[in-house]
Amino acid sequence: MRAPVRLNSAGVLPEARLKGVTILGATGSIGVSTLDVLARHPQRYRVVALTANTQAEGLFEQCQRFHPEVAVLRDPAAATRLEDMIRRAGLRIQVLAGAEALETVARDPGSDIVMAAIVGAAGLLPVLEAVRAGKRVLLANKEPLVMSGPVLMQEARRSGAEILPIDSEHNAIFQCMPAGYRTGDKPAGVRRILLTCSGGPFRATPAEALRNVTPDEACAHPRWAMGRKISVDSATLMNKGLELIEACRLFDVTPDQVQIVIHPQSVIHSMVEYTDGSVLAQLGNPDMRTPIAHALAWPERIESGVRQLDLFEIARLDFAPPDLKRFPCLRLAQAAAQAGGTAPAILNAANEMAVNAFLEGHIRFTQIAEVIEYTLAVVQESDEATLESILASDQCARNAAGQYIAAHASQPKRDQP
Repeated sequence: MRAPVRLNSAGVLPEARLKGVTILGATGSIGVSTLDVLARHPQRYRVVALTANTQAEGLFEQCQRFHPEVAVLRDPAAATRLEDMIRRAGLRIQVLAGAEALETVARDPGSDIVMAAIVGAAGLLPVLEAVRAGKRVLLANKEPLVMSGPVLMQEARRSGAEILPIDSEHNAIFQCMPAGYRTGDKPAGVRRILLTCSGGPFRATPAEALRNVTPDEACAHPRWAMGRKISVDSATLMNKGLELIEACRLFDVTPDQVQIVIHPQSVIHSMVEYTDGSVLAQLGNPDMRTPIAHALAWPERIESGVRQLDLFEIARLDFAPPDLKRFPCLRLAQAAAQAGGTAPAILNAANEMAVNAFLEGHIRFTQIAEVIEYTLAVVQESDEATLESILASDQCARNAAGQYIAAHASQPKRDQP
């Protein structure tokens, strides 16, 4: 555990000791929330690098406010637009382009902390570089751990990197673990993890109506403001399946030690049950700035800007088991977690392909699970999860899923009554 940061008599870090922060995926919801927290603590943190995929205009606005040393866009054409805007604004910010540039800033020695918030498998290699460089990695995208958890945790042990979870559920679990606990260790005295789940927008929707769900309906989460891909994952409960796999990787537990609990209020973010019968829970308003602030300052606590929790306003907390028949994606994720090896990588790749096809209107909501089940059935799994086998399985799964989608594509329309 790192020693607490020492402030001077005015409560401010010396300029040379400000913690450098790189944000991978700065224009997404997690990136925006991270910058909000950082802006509240200019005496502690400085922004070193900001990255995005194609959102040149959004990244330019952030550059104007936070003045990073480097800005990266994965798309070269967008990077050219950003470079022109930065030049005309007279800002002294280096602009880089391409996937390799993401890896470069992830391992840059000027950063102490890397917020990993790139959606999907595209975030794997930058996260791996940050871990290899021994950074404090705030892991907001679950795909790297789902795809290659053993590889990442092994590299973290070798380099001394700290992997701190940003998903509200995993951050809650981390906070409820024994004192001095580090991710990747087997938690002493823990019987099981209770992983909470809001149930998404279709928790009470009749199963027969799910066939006609539109992308906009799937993205209308009742509690959280998220990107479209993760919102669809929440609607299918695949998000919770991926989180189950992530919990096994982070906390060295088996799938049988993780129980998923539907909790629609999203106030209890997860719980840890100990062998003596104690159950510790972390509560808070559904606002991602809480886990972001926790991981930035850990083991200290800093202001996040989150509204205080009013238990009298909430008044009640409800719990229920998930319906695996209504949400087959969760069942498929549980099976992949039990299988291990490259099965989670295959699951993740198929899901990314299926969700993208749904958002583009090529398949129905209920076909997402069909794509995933088919891909898991036809792509050969490997028990040995090396980086090479993981990347190969990822590509094979995308090919198989793409073929299934092409063969079963439709133009979904609402059924007439």
